[in-house]
Formats: sequence, C-alpha cells, structure tokens
Amino acid sequence: MTYEATYTCLGVGNVSVLCSEQERVALLKFKQSVEDPFGMLSSWVGNECCMWEGIQCDGVTGNVQRLHLKGDDYYYISGNKVSSSLAELRHLKYLDLSQNYFQGSRIPEFIGSLKQLTYLNLSDADFQGIIPPRIGNLSNLKVLDLSSNHHENFLKADDMAWAFGLSSLELLDLSYVDLSGAQNWDMMLHMIPSLKELSLSRCRLSNVNLGPFLNSSRILPNIKHLDLGYNSFKGPLPFLLQNMTSLTFLSLSGFNHSLAWNFPKLLSMIPSLSELHLSGCGLDKTHLSSPHLNYSTLSNIQHLDLSNNPRGGIFPSVLTNMSSLEVLDLSDTMLNSSLPIMPKLLELHLSGNKFKQIEDVGIWRQCHLKQLSVTDNEFAMEMIDTPKNASECSIYALEFLELSGSLKGRIPETLGGLANLRDLDLSYNKLTGSIPESLGRLRFLQVLDLSENQLNGSIPESLGKLASLTNLDLGSNLLDGTIPVSIGQLAKLRTLSIYNNSLEGAVTEAHFANLSVLKVLDASSNTKLTFNVSRGWIPPFQLISLSLSSCNIGNGFPQWLRHLRKLQILELSNATLSGPLPTWLRKMPIINFLDLSHNKLSGSLKNLPNAGNGDVYGPFRALLLEYNLFSGSIPRSLCRRTDLEVLDLSRNMLSGKIPNCVGDLQGLTAMRLSSNQLSGAIPSSIALISSLFWLNLNKNNFTGEVPPELGNLQGLEVLDLGDNKLYGNIPNWIGEKLTSLVVLSLHKNNFTGRIPPSLCKNSNLQILDLAYNNLTGTIPRCVGNLNGMVVSHRMNESYFDLDDDKNVIQVMKGVDLEYTTTWDIVFNMDLSSNKLVGEIPVELTALSLLVGLNLSNNHLRGGIPESVGKMKKLETLDFSKNKLSGSIPPSMAALTFLSHLNLSHNNLSGQIPTGNQLQTLIDDPSIYAGNKHLCGPPLQNTCSNHQDPTTTRSKKKHKAADEKMEVWLFYVDIMSGFGTGFWGVIGVLMFKKQWRHKLFMFAEETMDKIYVAVVVRVAKFKRGRE
Repeated sequence: MTYEATYTCLGVGNVSVLCSEQERVALLKFKQSVEDPFGMLSSWVGNECCMWEGIQCDGVTGNVQRLHLKGDDYYYISGNKVSSSLAELRHLKYLDLSQNYFQGSRIPEFIGSLKQLTYLNLSDADFQGIIPPRIGNLSNLKVLDLSSNHHENFLKADDMAWAFGLSSLELLDLSYVDLSGAQNWDMMLHMIPSLKELSLSRCRLSNVNLGPFLNSSRILPNIKHLDLGYNSFKGPLPFLLQNMTSLTFLSLSGFNHSLAWNFPKLLSMIPSLSELHLSGCGLDKTHLSSPHLNYSTLSNIQHLDLSNNPRGGIFPSVLTNMSSLEVLDLSDTMLNSSLPIMPKLLELHLSGNKFKQIEDVGIWRQCHLKQLSVTDNEFAMEMIDTPKNASECSIYALEFLELSGSLKGRIPETLGGLANLRDLDLSYNKLTGSIPESLGRLRFLQVLDLSENQLNGSIPESLGKLASLTNLDLGSNLLDGTIPVSIGQLAKLRTLSIYNNSLEGAVTEAHFANLSVLKVLDASSNTKLTFNVSRGWIPPFQLISLSLSSCNIGNGFPQWLRHLRKLQILELSNATLSGPLPTWLRKMPIINFLDLSHNKLSGSLKNLPNAGNGDVYGPFRALLLEYNLFSGSIPRSLCRRTDLEVLDLSRNMLSGKIPNCVGDLQGLTAMRLSSNQLSGAIPSSIALISSLFWLNLNKNNFTGEVPPELGNLQGLEVLDLGDNKLYGNIPNWIGEKLTSLVVLSLHKNNFTGRIPPSLCKNSNLQILDLAYNNLTGTIPRCVGNLNGMVVSHRMNESYFDLDDDKNVIQVMKGVDLEYTTTWDIVFNMDLSSNKLVGEIPVELTALSLLVGLNLSNNHLRGGIPESVGKMKKLETLDFSKNKLSGSIPPSMAALTFLSHLNLSHNNLSGQIPTGNQLQTLIDDPSIYAGNKHLCGPPLQNTCSNHQDPTTTRSKKKHKAADEKMEVWLFYVDIMSGFGTGFWGVIGVLMFKKQWRHKLFMFAEETMDKIYVAVVVRVAKFKRGRE
C-alpha cells in the first residue's frame, strides 16, 4: 500500500510522489532499534515518510534516496547495531550516520548491497572491528568516510583489496583506521585513478608498508588532497610525491624530515601546493632561511602549518614574502618577538609560545585578521587598550579571538570595538575588575567565555542585548549581585554557565522567558542564589544538563523537572532539598548522572527515575545519593541500572540486605554503601562486577565471613569492610588474588587468627587498617615488602575526578580523620587493639612513606627498633599500651614531621631523647606516662645522670678503660670479702670444740622442729580432703 505526499520543486508547482510502504516500515524498524534521547527521529510518525526529518525521496518515484542522520554534540542516536532493515532502501544514494553512537558494533555487511550509494559517511560513530570487504561492491561510491576523531584506532583493515572495486571513488578518509597490518594498502594508490582526496592520518603506517608501486608514475594521477600525517614514516621524503602535479593539499605532520630534506626542496617538488601541514617535523630556523628558496613557489601557499617545531627566537622573515598566505600556524614554536603586519593574513595561531607582551601579537594592528588564537603564553603585560601611538584600524575584521591562559589585568573597554567578533574566549586567565558594558555592543557575538578568572562586580545588563549569543560562560569568578533578567531574552542561548560565583537574589521564570533552545544550565556553587519558580511552571526549554548544586531551591523538590524528559545530567547536591522523592520522578527517563547528595531527602529509594534504559552514550553514569536520610531497603529496581559506573548510597539510614541482583551492575567501577544500617551477609554476587575497583561497605551491620568469591575482583584497588560484625580469619586470597589493592580496611570487626603473610604480596598497598579485631600471633617480617609504602604511584582516577566525596577514614593523631580529596597521599598502617605478640619487626622501618603507624594496645615486647628514625614521613606514631622495654631510640629525634607521639604504658626506661621535632612535644608528658623507669623532660622524674642519651654514646670510648678497671676491682672486693668471712668463722670452729658442739646441736633441733611442722600440716590436709 502507498501513501501520497506533496513537494514543491523550485517553483514548478506541486508534484505528487509516493512513499513506499516497504521503505516506510523499514525506516520505522530502524527507529525502534535505536535509542533517540534527543528526538532526532521524533518526526518519524504517520504515513508520509518522505516528509520525515532526515529523509529525502526521489521527486518522481517517491523512493528514499537520502538518509541524513548526522549527529553532533547536542543531538545523536545510539544503538548496539545498525538495523538490517535499512537494506530495504534499495534506491538509497546518500547515507550519513556520522557522529552517532553504535557502541563498538561492527559496520554492517548489508551496506555492501546498497549498490546505488554514491555517498557513505560512518565517521565518528563508534564502529569497531574489521571493515567489511563487501563495501568494495559499491562501484558508484564517490565519497567514503570511515574516519574517527576519538584518538583511538577502533576500526581496522587486514586487506585493502576491497578498495579496488570502488572505481568511481573521489574521496576516501580512513583517518584513525589501523592499517598497520593491512595488505595491499599501497596498491590502492594506483588502483583507484579517480581518487582526488585521500586521508590516511594516524593509520599506524610505516616504511614497512611502502611497496614497490611507490615509484610508479601512475600513482594517484588526479590527487589534489593527500594527508599522511602522524604515521611512522622515517628517512627521505617519499618519492611518490614527485609526480603529483595536481596536489594542492599535503600533510606530512609528524614525519621527522629534519635530517633528510629541507623546506625549499619540498616547495620546488610540488609547486601547485596551496595548503601545507608540517607540524611536529623537527624543523628549525635553518630550514626556513635557505638562500635556495624560490619565492615564486612561496607565493602559491595560502595555508601553512609549522606548529610544534623548535624554531625559537624571532618571526621567520621568509614568511612575510608569502604574498598569498591567509592561514598561518606557528603554535608551540618558542617564538618571543613581535610579529609584522601581514595584510592578507586571515587566520593566525600562536599558542604555546614565549611572548612577553600582548602587543607582540599585533592584536590592534592586524586589521584584516579574522581569527587569532594565542593561548598558554607567558604575557608579562596586562591586557591593555589600543596604544595611543599605534595606528588603529578603521574597522576590525576579527571574528574569533582566543586568549585563554595568557593574560592578567582588566578587560579593556576597547574590546567592544571589535564589532565583527563571533567568538571571544578569555578563560583561564588572571583577569580582574568588572566585565565591561561595552561587550554588549558585540551584536554578532555567539560565544563569550570569561570563565576561570577573578572578575568581580555584577553581570552587565548589556549582555542581554547579545541576540546572537549561543554560549555564555562566566563560571568560577568573583561575580556578585543579581542575575539580570535581560539574560532571559537571549533566544539563541544553548549554554549558560555562571557556576562558582557569589551571585545572590532570586531566579524566577522571567530569567528563562525566551530561552527555548537552552540545553545546558550550570548555576552551581552560588550559595546565596535562590531558585524560586512556581510549582506549576512549565519551562520553555528541554535541558540536557542541569546543575544547581550548592544553591537554594525553594518550594521543595522542583516540580518543573518533570517536564525535562531529555535530561542526561542532573546535579542538585547541597541544594536545601528535604522530604521524600516525588512519585512522578519514578516515571522520568533514567538520568545518566544524578547527584542528589548532601541534602535532607528521606523515605524510600523506589521513586528514583526508572523509565527506559537511559542513554548509554553521553556523560559519565553515576547515582550519587550520599549524605541524606533515605531509609528502607535498597530496591531491586536499582539493579536495572546496568549502565551505572558509580553507585554511592553512603551516609543514609538504609537497612536490610544488599539484593543479590547487584551482580547485574556489570559496568560498575565504584560501589559505596558505607554508614548505613545494612545487615546480613555480603552477597557473593558482587564478585560478578569484574570492573569494580572501589568497594566500600564500612559502618554497617554485615555478618559472616568475607565471601571468597570477592577474590575474583582482580582490579579492586579499594576494599573497605571496616566497622561491621564480620568474623573468621583474614582470607589468604586477599594477598594472593587482589594484587592491585591500594587500600585495605578491615578495622572494628571480629577477625581472629594471624595476619596472613600473603598480605605482603599486595605491593601497591598504601593503607592497611586491621585495628580493633582479635588478631593474634606476630607481625609478619615480610611487611617490608609492601612496596606501595615505599614508592608512590597513582590510582585509577576516572571516578574521583567527578566525586569530591571520595573518602577513607583513618585513625590518625589519636582520632578518626576522614580524608577526602587528599586521601590518596596518605600512607598509613594501623594494627592497634588486637592481641599481637612478639617484637616490632625492624623491617617495618623500611616503609619510608608511612605517614601514620599505630601498633598500640597489643602485647608487643622487645625494644623500639633503632632504625625508626628512617621513617622520615611519619606524622603520627603510636606504640602505647604494649610491653615494650629498653630505651627510646635517639634516632626518633630525626622524625621532623612528627606531630603526634604516644609511647605511654610500656616498660621503657632511660632518659627521653631531646632535640629537633621532639622538642615540640615537650609540653605533653602524657605521651610517656606509665613508663616508671623513664626520666627527663617532660616527665617530673629527673635522671641521676643528667646527660642526654644523644651525647652519652659519644663518650663510650673514653669510658671503656675505666669500666674494665671497675669490673676488675669489683671481683677483687668479692674475693677479699669471701676470704675474710670464710676464715673468720670456719677458723674459729676448727680451734674451739665447745663452739663447734653447740652449733651442731642447734642445727639438729631446728631440723626436728621443721620435720614435725611439715608432718602435722600434711595430716591436716589429708583429713580435709576426706
């Protein structure tokens, strides 16, 4: 069955065409196979498919000839494949699916059956795998674009022989396609004679890929555009360029030619060139100062890219002779001198150089310049007005001015005189003062970016006159006052960013009156700003991203959000929200990045957005609900969020068990459920989330043993199970399998047994917390193998860049401290409050990066290792409540960062060392209390020898002889005393018989008395037992 539609063709009148029912159904099947979060296919309803957006039919037959579905930053479709229903569009001549998201699927084979195709563009659509050879069947194809801008070689080719069938091809773009292993790629240089444009940038090509055909005169006889940039070619310039007499565009960027050829040789070889890219080629000033330069060839160059070459010094004078030059890129060439006026120049790129003055780039002298980009320079002067002694232009042609990362001072009023400006970027500077009212005169301005400066004052009313403005970014300044209502008249505005200022007052419906195309609104971190719109307000826009964190939202949870059906990012953290989530929120489409943290939201989580599957493309996917009052159980519906990368429900009042279905969250990298009232066993299904690297379940009521299945999480870097009711031995597999661990916290549980030596295999470990358990045995000597506490390394940052509330709680300086943004530089070991015995292993002192070491409240014996002074980073050291003995090592005075020390309640003795950092702790005697043999300040006990232990050691050699003499005299005294006593008694008894008789009688009577007493007591004991 067919349907009729009407077209008007160039004033000829109404022409009736028929929409094929077969093709209409095919298009609807395609629509059903993809996600369309931005409504690109919203017009695909009804019967007249030729009237649908993106569709063009033949004016006579009604057959679909063009399918134009090119995406962009704001609109795209996504799917896990391209539906084969498009194979029904047999008359299709034009197919563009570029800049969409097909999730790493392969280019479909059926495209090779669309024999009428002349244009095929699948670029930047996230296709992966091998390019299907059937594309070679498209003999009518003139344009084929399979390139990517993702800086990854997702697509590959193993044999380019399929390209030989593209006999009509004029443009081929394979940029970022991996051709390193492709056979026959060089043959296509002469097998496709119709080719006029060939782009092979970043294809991993090298000299190995160059075949025998490169010397052929038949190579690309009609080529006009050749891009071989950023491959791995080395050596002399390829001979293939010699016969390309029609070439007008050439890119050899990244080809290091510095030793093999020079600039004049290239220009003389290809005199037809008008655009030349030689970025990153190792060129220096000698290549541009050769006397052999032919100025007649120079005069043809219109676009020259010499960026990222180490020229340095003054502007190359040879460039002033290039009379046709319109575009010049000298970025990252270490220029530091003033630029001459070049009347024909339209576009100038000077970023990453060494200019000291803003006037060196000729901002007020280049009258005909349309685009000037000077970012990341080292300007010593302020951004100033037009110099009075300089000849001002009667009119400035400048349309694009980018000066980010280069300026200080005030924004001059004269910028308002650049009447043709379309894009003004002054972001990431050190600009101060107010925003000039004169900017309101730039009636063609489309983009104004003043973010990341130190601008103050209020937002000028005059900005509301910029009728062409699409992007306004004033974020991260010191702006105050109210937001002018005139902003609401910017009908073309798509992005409004005013985050991180001190704006105040109320934001009402009037501020958004005509913002019908607004897509991004970020007003976060304005703590005095209140959004006060009526509950029944229907916004005129469909936002993609809304950020109102750290603002005040009046009238409860914003009711107007229910009308924003295309939201991908919603940030309402710390926005004074309270009460339960509204029931209508459950019917909202899933929001990829949802942050409702740091509020007083309560009740169940069942009303979270749950309609649809969410867009698998676009922003980072996270659900952040920490620091609220949510209660009840974790709903099973949450397991449907298989797209989630981060789940944070910490600091709430959730109870019950973790549902087993959490194993379905296969994309999760971080799960934080800490500080709730969750109970039961830790589900083993968590082990199914192979991508997990952060698991935080601390401060709950979990019981049982640690599931052995967690050993499968080999990418885990943070495992925090502290403050629960877990029991059993610490599993050996933690050390054997979780070798990527950086943080292991099992504190405040009921673990028993020994510390497994296998933990020493966690060579990345920088925080180990086993405190407050019932661990026994000794501290393993292999702790010295914990290399992560010796050599620092970086953790996975993908989650943490987006969530400032990442935290690790550690007992430091005697109290619980919660490290947030700085936790990754904390190196801590806490084995306190267990039943550990033995000595402190000397190997422990090799962990030189440790900031905190706590072994308190155990049964450790022996002395404090002398080498403790090697732990130079220590800030807190606690050995209290053990049975340590001996003296305090003098080396402890070398711990220059030590601010908390506790050695109390041990058996330490001797004089307390003094000097260096220990002097700062002299006011607190409690740190040495309970050691009755310690003496010296800050204790009241004075030492009999008032010498500092740090000095007594230096005198040992001088005392050695005296000590030996004292020992010898001691033995002489003993022997003489013994002789005197022995002969004084025994000698008398030998000569006095009466004395001898009485002594023996006394001894015999005494023995009789002892015997009688023992017999009597034994008899009584026996009677008592009977």
